Amino acid sequence: MLNCIKSVLNPFCFVMKRLKTTLFLLLCALSVDAATVKGMRVWTGPDHTRAVFDLSDAADYKLFELDNPPRVVIDLDNAQLTSSLAIKNNKDIKKVRFSNKKQDVRIVFDLHEKLKSKSFLLKPAGEYGHRLVVDLSHEVEPQVKTVEQVTQANRDVIVAIDAGHGGEDPGAIGAAGSHEKDITLKIANALAEKINAQNGMKALIIREGDYYIKHRKRFEKARQHNADLFVSIHADAFHSRDVNGASVYILSQRGASSEAAKWLAASENKSDQIGGVVIEDKQDVLSQVLYDLSQNAALEESHKAARSVHEAMKKVVKLHGQGFGQANFLVLKSPDVPSMLIETGYISNPNDEKKLKDPNHVTKLTTQIADGIRNYFFQSPPPNTWIAAQAKGKKHVVQSGDTLSDIANKHGVSLAAIKSINNKSSNQLLIGEVLYLPNQP
Repeated sequence: MLNCIKSVLNPFCFVMKRLKTTLFLLLCALSVDAATVKGMRVWTGPDHTRAVFDLSDAADYKLFELDNPPRVVIDLDNAQLTSSLAIKNNKDIKKVRFSNKKQDVRIVFDLHEKLKSKSFLLKPAGEYGHRLVVDLSHEVEPQVKTVEQVTQANRDVIVAIDAGHGGEDPGAIGAAGSHEKDITLKIANALAEKINAQNGMKALIIREGDYYIKHRKRFEKARQHNADLFVSIHADAFHSRDVNGASVYILSQRGASSEAAKWLAASENKSDQIGGVVIEDKQDVLSQVLYDLSQNAALEESHKAARSVHEAMKKVVKLHGQGFGQANFLVLKSPDVPSMLIETGYISNPNDEKKLKDPNHVTKLTTQIADGIRNYFFQSPPPNTWIAAQAKGKKHVVQSGDTLSDIANKHGVSLAAIKSINNKSSNQLLIGEVLYLPNQP
């Protein structure tokens, strides 16, 4: 009788054991799939604050806004928080609160005022894994300028200076641990000082602090402020630490001028993935055609401006190879503003990194860049500018027997000024050559 009972129960026991094992494995799988919130970083710019949450995996979440008082709530499903979150002295976020309940995480931002929120998930890129990005933005009224303001007589030329990378995107990391984003910001500020010291010129800083701006927004800001030139500052790294020297680049729509230019463009263009940008802008066929036409017109001026800066830099700064190239840099794709990208050196090279942190070298470098920019504007002055008024009629066509010294004495300017404004490295003249003779500032 006992044997009969055992024979009946054995299959049932076997099924129960299998069921227990399956249930255990299912619970383990759920536990593994739960995303872990490992920490938070906050970056604040002039018109927005960005909070970045590091996740162990992609996560399902909901974000919503509440009023009275203003706050933003983020609910993450099937997630766990492994560290506390805190924020201090932020102009937009008053306080951050959080709770861990069962398999869910709630994070609340108490705000100083009502802000517009936007969020998205990022896949692993560069040194970062999965991330949840929350942007809190101020409603900014668009600036509308009248025709009179834009065409104001004797206006300053506007030079937009863009410090590469920033915030979530450190850029290249030097041999001694320097971050490209910090070096470019210091150089950009130093260059702005040199530009502002010139008569008839004014600098516009695109990135003012440690936060990220996507490529498109950088040149859009330059356009909104009616910039006459866009200069993007970088200090990249290369896989060989022996590579060094500075270079000037302009946009190429067909291909890179060298393998180094191609490599640099590919490296820089990844910044939007690392800095945290969702691609959502699309253009129709007609707008793309108009865009290309206007951009082609700007490329000629970009070439003139970059050549002028290149000529000025090579007098005192060591260049990488020829020091001039073209590649498909996204940040240079403004449709109507002449643009260039300056690689001030390679911070992967110990000597370049040391020089780029040396105030004396930065002064020498930015002085030459500013001189090159000034020379370009005197050769191609935008209408209705102070520089255009100074350069108007101030030209000399070289005749047989002319020397630079004679021309300088005749027009009451220095020999060095003539050579600088015309990007001449020697005293040699060609009959029929046109020399620009601006007033001395």
